[in-house]
Amino acid sequence: MSLHTTAASLVSLAEGAEKGGNHESLSPYITGGGAFVALLLLLWITTRFNRDR
Repeated sequence: MSLHTTAASLVSLAEGAEKGGNHESLSPYITGGGAFVALLLLLWITTRFNRDR
């Protein structure tokens, strides 16, 4: 394979052309909200174990 064909196939793979594009089931609001809740949970756990007594 030449460099040009390898780069072209990697670009099409990164764009998701072979898998059909974007998934309709993945909502950015649900994903962002879930990540926000997970980070808040990690912050709460960290502060619970980091008390100076």
